[in-house]
Amino acid sequence: MNRLLVMDGHCDTVYRCWSMGEELPYNTGALELSAARDAFGGYAQIFALWSARGYVGGECLEATCKCQLGYFRRQMDCYSHMVTHCTTAQQAREANQDGKCAAFLSVEGAELLGCSLKGLEWAAREGVCAINLTWNHENALSGSHVENPQQGLTPLGRAFVRRMGELGVLVDVSHLSEAGFWDVMELQEGPVLASHSNARAVCEHTRNLTDDQITAIIRHHGVIGLNFYRNFVGGKEGLDDVRRHLDHMLSLGAAQCVALGGDWDGAELIAPLSHITRLEDLYEYFLRHGYKEAFLHDLFYNNLMGVVRQS
Repeated sequence: MNRLLVMDGHCDTVYRCWSMGEELPYNTGALELSAARDAFGGYAQIFALWSARGYVGGECLEATCKCQLGYFRRQMDCYSHMVTHCTTAQQAREANQDGKCAAFLSVEGAELLGCSLKGLEWAAREGVCAINLTWNHENALSGSHVENPQQGLTPLGRAFVRRMGELGVLVDVSHLSEAGFWDVMELQEGPVLASHSNARAVCEHTRNLTDDQITAIIRHHGVIGLNFYRNFVGGKEGLDDVRRHLDHMLSLGAAQCVALGGDWDGAELIAPLSHITRLEDLYEYFLRHGYKEAFLHDLFYNNLMGVVRQS
């Protein structure tokens, strides 16, 4: 099925490969760029820069962010025949047409930027397309879904979100507190991203979105990336359970707002989706269950491509 186009909203492969001394195209994890390029007719991926206290590089997050960015750039240079860093949809489509993978950048947790406007502006200059305001820890911008979940955006958080809008950087609300989520929705006029979050009505977890949150993202013409982490999928942790999340979002009107956000190399994924190339199986599974090819092209590629900077 080499005509399948894939764009995925979240992976932790940069952190994994950087911390283990492996390469993005050839490694022992769930996402290998060489395998993705060979498996799909076109492949685009948002790569997160990430660390946290207790993890490699967690003692100085701003320095770690810059180290990972340096690693990412070296990988782009070493494997320029295979992958290119993109900041726009046009660049990504051109890379895919040339037989290359398209690599976008995000930052997972604004503490990697010092929670500062200066750090945000640096990230935008470096080609970061999206930022999660928090990871699991609260920070100077907001509470998270784990720590201080009643805390919404602080005054600095509001200024940070406004500046993101001015710079054209997507606000990623995955991991954010519910209070922070609603503050973002109040401030944002354009689309927001929930790069790797499922439906809470299907699997009760604070990392999954409520129906009201899903509906709000739809109203803002944003995108929700289906997460394949077993704890967020729930049920028997199979493709049927992924379909339950998809169907629930579709019942709320999310046909143009749902995408893929696998969480590759960031968590223990469900067994049927243990490697990026298994997305071929997911596509075939959906076809067998009656989903139209036009919708699947939107789900697998077009919807997410539609919210990154266009040109």
